[in-house]
Amino acid sequence: MVPQYDAVHAIEWTENQLQLLDQRLLPAEKIVLKYSDAPSVAVAIRDMVVRGAPAIGITAAYAVVLSAIQHRSTPDWYQAVLSDIDRLGASRPTAVNLFWALDRMRRCLQEQEGAPVDFLLAEAKKIHQEDIEANYRMGELGAALIESGDVITHCNAGALATGGYGTALGVIRSAYAAGRVGRVYADETRPWMQGARLTAWELLQDQIPVTLLCEGAAASLMNNGGVSWVIVGSDRIAANGDVANKIGTYSLAINARHHGLRFMVVAPTSTIDMQTSCGADIPIEERDPREILSLGGQRIAAEGAEVWNPAFDVTPAELVDAIVTEKGVVMSPDAQKMRALMSED
Repeated sequence: MVPQYDAVHAIEWTENQLQLLDQRLLPAEKIVLKYSDAPSVAVAIRDMVVRGAPAIGITAAYAVVLSAIQHRSTPDWYQAVLSDIDRLGASRPTAVNLFWALDRMRRCLQEQEGAPVDFLLAEAKKIHQEDIEANYRMGELGAALIESGDVITHCNAGALATGGYGTALGVIRSAYAAGRVGRVYADETRPWMQGARLTAWELLQDQIPVTLLCEGAAASLMNNGGVSWVIVGSDRIAANGDVANKIGTYSLAINARHHGLRFMVVAPTSTIDMQTSCGADIPIEERDPREILSLGGQRIAAEGAEVWNPAFDVTPAELVDAIVTEKGVVMSPDAQKMRALMSED
């Protein structure tokens, strides 16, 4: 039986407030921030208090509830909530789960009369619970693909990035519990260091062996042998199976193919965007140059140096061995297989 691994909660709803674990401060400090209005939540998403595509979607859904609570007594409450939904949608452009969750909340809003706080809250909680259940299912499906060996992961696709348990880390947790994974190698994941700060911290909470490495060391590690899979999450998957994930994922996929490792992407179907035909059409967020120029608030780069700071890159479908979703596994994905997956009841 797979253990629950229920120690990490990034998102909680309590007494008409949204509580977010401030992921910018981990692992040094475990601080929970409380929010009572949607614009503040939009800022929290933009500033990466919360991050990870499923977690962003869940957070935005709860923020719509906050908006309805705030505006329910005003004559123009409906337009005010729609305005907050637009504001939330502008917070980060790449993670499609954000727009998927907001669309669900917008439909719920349109289907009810008055300021439907209870209905919106029920929908947000449903989105949250569905994500947790999907993660456990993906954990089982993905673990079944792994025979043995160590694995590499990139960025953080665990409980902190989802409603709970995790996508890529959900597979790793399930595989470790089944004795199929011995050790996890986590890329530091520059420039936000999610691997060092978040993934390592999460795995240590569950007493799963984890070793950190710089992204530039991954190819040498693969060449040394012992690693069987690279396992990552995704912020958007195009209709042809191209995958957008944290910058550096593409390099891992190329290195994995060269060294004979297999490459697994784990994401719920809410991450699959059938309206985006291929990876070239996925909008890639570019972030503040200061994230590259400085480290820990201290400038490290030469004055005058220019910066290119994309938050994500696109891994072509031909470099992906498996896409694992709660609806099933797509091996060697292409447009036809993705259509078949998404057309299933």
